[in-house]
Amino acid sequence: MPPAPLTPAAARPWTPWLQLLRWDRPTGRLILLLPAGWSLWLADATPPATLVGLILLGGLAVSGAGCIANDLWDRRIDAAVQRTRDRPLARGAIAPGPAAALLLICLLLALLVVLALPAEGRPLSLGLALLTLPPVLLYPSAKRWCPLPQLVLSLCWGFAVLIPWAALRGDLAGGWPLIGCWGATLLWTFGFDTVYAMADREDDRRLGVRSSALTLGPRVVPVVAITYALAWLLLLSAAWSAGVGIAFWPVALVAGVALGRETLLLARQETAGRPLVARHFSRQVRIGALLLLALILGRVSG
Repeated sequence: MPPAPLTPAAARPWTPWLQLLRWDRPTGRLILLLPAGWSLWLADATPPATLVGLILLGGLAVSGAGCIANDLWDRRIDAAVQRTRDRPLARGAIAPGPAAALLLICLLLALLVVLALPAEGRPLSLGLALLTLPPVLLYPSAKRWCPLPQLVLSLCWGFAVLIPWAALRGDLAGGWPLIGCWGATLLWTFGFDTVYAMADREDDRRLGVRSSALTLGPRVVPVVAITYALAWLLLLSAAWSAGVGIAFWPVALVAGVALGRETLLLARQETAGRPLVARHFSRQVRIGALLLLALILGRVSG
């Protein structure tokens, strides 16, 4: 079946560029920025607004670069996959050369953001940003050689915790609050990206590429449930260790119940053979935002 014709809005000249950066669908951008928020409010009760703004801008730049790198790697595969065949590079709306140029612009913007960070944390943040580049640029190829490519993405997401902490504190001597937040981010990311990969299992199997959804087979939902539960417990233990106030706990409990509900829904949908991946993904953003709100309220009440 050919792709649906573009609407007038989608036919605007800048629309393919927004689609390439995924800025037309902000869910994926928010889900990267939430762990950065967890990190900031675990590191400090009142992180400076300027630093929060810089982390927001840097996160958008890095996530945009990752999306472009992914689409450059996968433009031929994307054209053969139902969910991705209408992406700008896959359908030929943007050529690889201009897309690569935009990738470099995003990376330059991310570098400028790092150079604008507070002087005390700038050297370490710059080192971490450079360490981020290999996994960010290699992740799109991971499905070709790694049975669990979602682990590579999890490592990328982990830097969204480390860099804000380093920028604010000037070191990574954060003890359990930092370790717990980092571990929670890795597990949560592996879980929701594994669910995301469930939508492409048949196409991936046909094309011979790998994903954790394929590798885990019938164990995929139980593994996702375990990663979500551990991520929630780790973040709660990090908040406890950081001494957040009492207002954190009821909101965090609601988020935990929501995570459990999403896991049960996913199990039922998988049994019926119709996992509603997009809806699950958007709800993870809400749950992550709820946990961030819990941390902010806990800091205010503490």
